Amino acid sequence: MEPGNGTQISEFLLLGLSQALELQSLIFGLFLSMYLITVLGNLLIILAVSSDSHLHTPMYFFLSNLSLVDICFTSTTVPKMLWNIQTQSKAITYEGCITQMYFFMLFADLDNFILTVMAYDRFVAICHPLHYMVIMNPRLCGLLVLVSWIMSVLISLLHSLMVLRLSFCSDLEIPHYFCELNQVLQLACSDTFLNNIITYFTAGLLGVGPLAGILYSYSKILSSICRIPSAQGKYKAFSTCASHLSVVSLFYGTGLGVYLSSAASQSSHSSATASVMYTVATPMLNPFIYSLRNNDIKRALERFLDKVPAFNSAQMRETGNSK
Repeated sequence: MEPGNGTQISEFLLLGLSQALELQSLIFGLFLSMYLITVLGNLLIILAVSSDSHLHTPMYFFLSNLSLVDICFTSTTVPKMLWNIQTQSKAITYEGCITQMYFFMLFADLDNFILTVMAYDRFVAICHPLHYMVIMNPRLCGLLVLVSWIMSVLISLLHSLMVLRLSFCSDLEIPHYFCELNQVLQLACSDTFLNNIITYFTAGLLGVGPLAGILYSYSKILSSICRIPSAQGKYKAFSTCASHLSVVSLFYGTGLGVYLSSAASQSSHSSATASVMYTVATPMLNPFIYSLRNNDIKRALERFLDKVPAFNSAQMRETGNSK
């Protein structure tokens, strides 16, 4: 069959997690709940940090950026999936697919870079505490976030432009719930050798580079903590980076799990199901990890909610009823 020009492709079909009709309502309810929890949880983190002057520090500046990225990351895939289930349609336009793929890679890369920057922040805080505010000044913090954005934009743009040059055949079914780069490349009729080379190169660069930076930072952090004489001092130092370490483990652990499961099973359906962990579950869990283990965030959230009229009214009614 003759390949078609990529620019003339009208739409792709997203097959989703399951084609069983009886499961669609369950999937819709589950993903809607997870999406709302993700948006609300991360939004509360952003509002708490911005409204509390005690949290205007580098660590919480990076945390609020991570929460913003997590909201955007989930919003690139879940709303379209929910819309397709609700309308009983599997279609996504060619332009919509490329756009979704671009923003998905953009925010995934940003997550990666910001987690690396947060590891560097913890390294400076624990290994060079006396010079922390001098080193992690507002200018450097802003520059680190800006560089993360620029690199993510350029890498995502490169992949998207490389896909635009491809031609596609008549089989345009994507066995996934969003336009994932590798799945789209498998549908191409034209040669994808250059695309694959760039994909492997950037995957190695983004996977090995930031992870190596995180591991190096934590090796230095661990070495510094071991030199602290008191057990209480060691616990206090470790607790400042425990939440970040948990989020890093979750992010890289689920990402690696997706890669290993797809490589072992060779099943696109298994890969799509495993992708839920790092595309939806991880952004949803991040606010809980930071708020449950962080007293500063808890107090900031309490102070913020006290300022919300609706919350105060509900609290007063509850108090009145209890009397």
